[in-house]
Amino acid sequence: MSTAEVAAGDQLPGLEVHVTRAMLVAYAGASTDLNPIHWSDRAARALGLEGVIAHGMLTMGLALRLVTDWVEDPGLVLSYSVRFTRPVVVPDNDEGALVSFAGKVTAVGDGVATVSIEARCGDDNLLGGAKAEVKLV
Repeated sequence: MSTAEVAAGDQLPGLEVHVTRAMLVAYAGASTDLNPIHWSDRAARALGLEGVIAHGMLTMGLALRLVTDWVEDPGLVLSYSVRFTRPVVVPDNDEGALVSFAGKVTAVGDGVATVSIEARCGDDNLLGGAKAEVKLV
């Protein structure tokens, strides 16, 4: 991606991911985050949650995938930050929870593009102030 090809206001191609319980199990094993709120409805509800929720870092990583798919090189990501606003509640079925990601270039300067990222599950906005800065080559 070059500076000449990118302008403020550009929309990134969207990304949709079905977050399933199987995905949570795989992520728990890879991350060693075995907190039962990520696999047990009983444990999640005991803490006042609607049910099993996805790992925050999984949601954060999926959101960044929107950007890395766009720039085609994860090494070009200079910074990334998010604020979690809602968890992804993952039902115990084969479909899971459909999470939609969208991105927009908000600024371009000095060879760097700033991208704002939105993540939604149904009507819920999952992330606030999510943004990434990527080096343009």
